[in-house]
Amino acid sequence: MLPSEDSHTIHNASIAAFMALFFFDIFVWHQIVFAAPPRTAQFYFLDIGQGDSELVIFPGGVSVLTDAGPKTTVVGAIEKVIPTSRRYIDLAVVSHPQLDHFEGFIALLDQYEFGAFITNGRDDDPGVKEWPALLQKIKEKHIPIITLAGGDRIRNGESNIDILSPDSTFIQSAELNDTGFVELIRASGVRALLTADTGFVVEHYLAGKYDIFADILKVGHHGSKYSTSDEFLAAVHPKIAVIEVGARNTYGHPAPQTVSKLLTQTSGKLLRTDKNGTVSIIPNGAVLRVFAERPGM
Repeated sequence: MLPSEDSHTIHNASIAAFMALFFFDIFVWHQIVFAAPPRTAQFYFLDIGQGDSELVIFPGGVSVLTDAGPKTTVVGAIEKVIPTSRRYIDLAVVSHPQLDHFEGFIALLDQYEFGAFITNGRDDDPGVKEWPALLQKIKEKHIPIITLAGGDRIRNGESNIDILSPDSTFIQSAELNDTGFVELIRASGVRALLTADTGFVVEHYLAGKYDIFADILKVGHHGSKYSTSDEFLAAVHPKIAVIEVGARNTYGHPAPQTVSKLLTQTSGKLLRTDKNGTVSIIPNGAVLRVFAERPGM
């Protein structure tokens, strides 16, 4: 189970109600949560190194895994947050075909059953042999592959995942990061925005077309200096922002200016998987409970 060192709570209605840090036995909490299907959504930002992987468990227990990071690290990360006896994931979402987002699914397919895979349909030029290998493995297991795009919606009871991007223009972009899924998740009274590796161009489009306010923001492109514009951040105004990034990575992620912006231009809390490990966010009525695997920022 996650060896959580700290937790803190944030009121959805007002960041002013940010409650004090307190210690919590995550093992006991985890056993209680999974004794029965959860009644509230659970958001996990998995520590898988330099890459992305987000697991959302909806009320009733339906699980959606967006991206799986590079290599096999995701297997151990998932086993820390859900029982090892549970070997089924309802829906896998591949935001876009880059190794640090999809490669882990190859390992997961050896250990988990999947209900379906969602992709953006861009499989013509990923430039890596692992992408066709993943598609072949999915087909061999007779798992449906569904192509979605901006404007589509995944429904689960009173919860929704709205695909905001890519539209018909972005999906054809020569910049593969522009093709990444942007997902707005609504569950248990919480709005969470997952932004893959999208940058300024997509952010400008989103801010102009949608209401993208979100309680939780998965920061785009591992905190790159080419993401998280002032305009976008003002529109999202998150209460909690999470950067998924590998320690001592060679890309300089997250960029100092992006970290500074997130700390100074929002009233929220910033967490990073390189410093905090896996981050878990559990709504409890009007409160967001945040659990960090390791103490950090």
